[in-house]
Amino acid sequence: MALASTPESKIANGLRQHILQLADQCVMCGLCIPQCPTYRIGRQENESPRGRIALARGLASGELAPTPTLLGHIDHCLGCMSCENACPSEVDYAGLLLATRELQREIQPLSWTRRWLLATLAQRGKLNFLLQLGRIPGVLALLRSRLGQAFFKRAGIPALAHELPPLPAPRAWPAIIAPTFRSRGRIGLFLGCVASVFDQDTHAASITLLAALGYEVVMPRAQSCCGALARHAGLPSDASATRQAFLDAGVDTVLVSASGCFGSLRDSVSADSKIRVREIHEFIAADPELDRLQFKPLPQIAALHTPCTQTNVAKGQIAIGALLARIPALRIMPLPSEPRCCGAAGSYFLEQPQIAAPLRSEKLQQTLALTPDVLLTSNIGCRIYLGNGLRQHSETLPVRHPLSLLAQQLDV
Repeated sequence: MALASTPESKIANGLRQHILQLADQCVMCGLCIPQCPTYRIGRQENESPRGRIALARGLASGELAPTPTLLGHIDHCLGCMSCENACPSEVDYAGLLLATRELQREIQPLSWTRRWLLATLAQRGKLNFLLQLGRIPGVLALLRSRLGQAFFKRAGIPALAHELPPLPAPRAWPAIIAPTFRSRGRIGLFLGCVASVFDQDTHAASITLLAALGYEVVMPRAQSCCGALARHAGLPSDASATRQAFLDAGVDTVLVSASGCFGSLRDSVSADSKIRVREIHEFIAADPELDRLQFKPLPQIAALHTPCTQTNVAKGQIAIGALLARIPALRIMPLPSEPRCCGAAGSYFLEQPQIAAPLRSEKLQQTLALTPDVLLTSNIGCRIYLGNGLRQHSETLPVRHPLSLLAQQLDV
């Protein structure tokens, strides 16, 4: 079947060819299907990886029209990449999904409101300004009003008003923090966009641990978003400002504490520069100076949630367990692997709440059944979404990053 003959850009035509090449890797065996969270919900073929590959092939070849139903099945994919781990043919499903969403944007551009929100989230200065506005009395009520909900629905993020977490006080970090032990080098710390606001305690914990290991921690103010939110929406991502900021700071290794940011930053920064992007848990766990540090006992139960991006992209889940095992008396209770995703998936929980909600509900039921003292997760999106779910059900269980607990128990 020839490609669609309607006039289109060279970009769209190139995307079609790329999608067809990737789709041809799939032998349609279906071993990926049981791993797919969206398939588990409705048991529909088009809501499975195999089904979406077939739809992407049809869209790229011109055999299928870009109807709202077809594009909806593509939009429903969480991007958890559990299917890739199960695929014997090693299909590059991540690449296919990103290319299909880029083609979707060529066919069906995002609304200006959605583009504006994505651009704002990606720039820490603009994001902090918006959050400052949110602290003005009455603004949050307006956002949660019918008018606010209508705006967010038009922007393609209908759940934002309902899922907006409590706004923390802003915190400005020094560009460089000196080590608390003899200096062993300089290390870059990536702060992110949303994480720079809602994961500040994790950054503080990372700084504490790295400084104790003897590192000068560098956090350039010019760093920005990793680009993941734009990529998930099918838009070009640009981490050049972040790459240049760390190059100017003279660091060759940048650590990332949010598993959802790791893959995007690694692909954008490490591919064409001298900077190496590393997963922070693996970096700390492999440091020989770690044995010098002592940690205070904590006789509690910690439920451990492993984000999809930690398992399938960043890896490092073994290192997280090894680090937490250094806290005496702490009992670590991993959550069941099913469902494969908690529903957060970047901005997915804001865009597809009807699919995300049952996935979160199941994870929270599993969590509360363990009667833990704390829920640990290594991704900011999962932390926000799971924390919101607990608050909405009047649960007071704290949701924290593993490094936050580790730094808290550091015996100084």
